Amino acid sequence: MGAQAFQDQYPDDYAHCFGCGRLNPLGLHLKSYWDGEESVCRHTPDQKYTGGFPGFLYGGMIASLLDCHGAGTAAAAKSREDGKPISRFVTASLHVDYLKPTPLGVPLEVRAWVKEIKGRKVVVAETLSAN
Repeated sequence: MGAQAFQDQYPDDYAHCFGCGRLNPLGLHLKSYWDGEESVCRHTPDQKYTGGFPGFLYGGMIASLLDCHGAGTAAAAKSREDGKPISRFVTASLHVDYLKPTPLGVPLEVRAWVKEIKGRKVVVAETLSAN
């Protein structure tokens, strides 16, 4: 993915997020990119993020992946629409339906697409999949 990640374009004052902040030395450093009209983020969580059943990912980490990728996608979509540099977006609402247990030890892919841009509000839908 030759383009610069959405999160790497955040102004320094807003680049400290645990999930995606490039300036957080202890963070996950998630990276999101355009893939056509969708955005994609790939991440393999460390084994320490296990949930209640060994070998499967903690649900809070799933929500974190969706949160950071969704906010990045919203920021990039608004930037693309306005023709301006990326600004930092924050999540106003997050709804997650956990359909199946998510295994650890495999790359995860988060994909998002914009459903609506209305002023400063961007609505994003996402999926997270393993294998």
